[in-house]
Order: sequence, then structure tokens, then C-alpha cells
Amino acid sequence: MTIPNCFYRVSIKALILNDKKEFLLTQEDNGKRELPGWWLDFGENPQKWLTREIQEEMWLTVTHVATQPSYFVTAQFQISIGHSGDTIANWESNWLANIIYHTTVENYNFTPSSECQAIKFCTIGTAKDLDLFSNVRAFIQQYNPNSH
Repeated sequence: MTIPNCFYRVSIKALILNDKKEFLLTQEDNGKRELPGWWLDFGENPQKWLTREIQEEMWLTVTHVATQPSYFVTAQFQISIGHSGDTIANWESNWLANIIYHTTVENYNFTPSSECQAIKFCTIGTAKDLDLFSNVRAFIQQYNPNSH
């Protein structure tokens, strides 16, 4: 599947902050760190979708998702999407757009799943030393803890 150069794959991400304004990153089964969330399906409400996705990935109860995004990030990525060894799409160096909503959860009693192996709160400095997806690197260039 070839995606035209003018298209972005859009995903909705959660900005979950602790009391120190450190942001939560998940760890995927490949070891890379990511903001919680996933691709937005056609016709989905971002707040309802993000609430459901966080419940499914981390078993955390969302108490609030902002009505307006806090950040909009674009980045290049490489990904193969498939299951059971069948590749549905192999996109080489295409672009993604992340719409990031400030989100609060009831507590941080995380339960690992196949989509999220671990969670960690990070500062810009501590995140830079981790194995991050390109969109997270783009996010930390914009993140300003004083804005929250």
C-alpha cells in the first residue's frame, strides 16, 4: 500500500502527567517508548476513543480527556502493519501526525498487556536517553512543563 506524500496517518495520544509534570511513556514489546494511544479510526470521537484505548492497553481508568489538544506533532516513521505474519501495509519513511490531549487517570496501577509492557514517567532529559519512536522525539522538542 502506497500512501501519497500529502497524507498523514493520524493518531490520538494521551499526555498523562504526574505531580512533577513528568509525562508518561509506555514501553512496547520491541522495547521502544511511546505516548499512550493509537491510530484514530474514521468517525471516532477522540476523547471516547482515547478513553477506551487506555483501558484496553493499560487497564487504567480515564477520569478526564481535554476537549482541545495540547500538542500537534508530525514525524517521519517506518512501520509494517500486519498480524499472524501477513503484512497489511509496509510504509517506508512516511509521515504521521499525533494529536495529543492532556488526560488524567484515576491512578497509575498499570497492568501489562501485549500492547504495553511497562510505563515510566519521564522528563525531557530522561526521555532523551530512551529508545523512542520518532513521534516521541518530536513531542519532547515541543513539550513545556510550565504550560500545564
